Amino acid sequence: MSVTDWEGFPFQGIGTDWEISTPLLLTAPLRARLLDRVERFDAAWSRFRADSLIAGMARKPGRYRFPDEAAALGRLYSTLYGLTGGAMTPLIGGSLEQLGYGPGYALQPAGPPLPAPAWESVLSWSGADVAAREPVVLDIGAAGKGLLVDLLAAELEAAGAGSFIIDASGDLLAHGPEPISVALEHPYNPEQAIGVVELAGRALCASAANRRSWGDGLHHVLDGTTGWPVRTAVATWAVADTAMLADTLATALFFVPGTALQEEFDFSWLTVFSDGSAAYSAAFEGTLFS
Repeated sequence: MSVTDWEGFPFQGIGTDWEISTPLLLTAPLRARLLDRVERFDAAWSRFRADSLIAGMARKPGRYRFPDEAAALGRLYSTLYGLTGGAMTPLIGGSLEQLGYGPGYALQPAGPPLPAPAWESVLSWSGADVAAREPVVLDIGAAGKGLLVDLLAAELEAAGAGSFIIDASGDLLAHGPEPISVALEHPYNPEQAIGVVELAGRALCASAANRRSWGDGLHHVLDGTTGWPVRTAVATWAVADTAMLADTLATALFFVPGTALQEEFDFSWLTVFSDGSAAYSAAFEGTLFS
């Protein structure tokens, strides 16, 4: 049986479309556990719902206990905060809301771009404990979808699923021996592809300025030091062993050259710049069309 014949389980989660494909139909109890995992993740990490832990921290400072996945998430963000000189930060939520990308989806700036507060001034993140000295709006959008992919993969593996594909609106984790061909979307024309990747046993995640964009040149990848959207890169792809790492590094490529990130992380990458040029790692699994 080829992957095209696998059973699909589509659902909505954290504001986007998902599909899990498997050789055999997932049982009803397992589907329920997967959906419960999505709900628990959203209840902790969403800045778009008033009852989340994130929303509570935005209203009132103090110490908050997040789910266990917060420990690895905090370490990764801390590393990239240092590597980017504060440009990539989980404290970017207030900056996004200033530009209109908040719970009300105003999509109209409330004022000029707002730099994110300095991590060391307002936040302490130790394991799953996160403490804020003042109200802050955390945003884990650079890593969150990938992290949830990994959490769902763990549920599937615990249930004995040997092969599966998790598609989180284009961010993919392929588990199993059979590779799948994944088209790389053109950053200016979603109907075209600029290349293809053969993916097996790893995760492929992308970030692009044309996704979650609004207004006059506004998009979701902001420089925390200025509050402005990044203009140099327009699309990035990262391939890594976990979806959280691939997702996070796809965003980090907007701030730091892939060669520099490779000194810290084991991954392959492709970056397309606003002038039409591209750079990629020697080990990148993809083939670019001429």
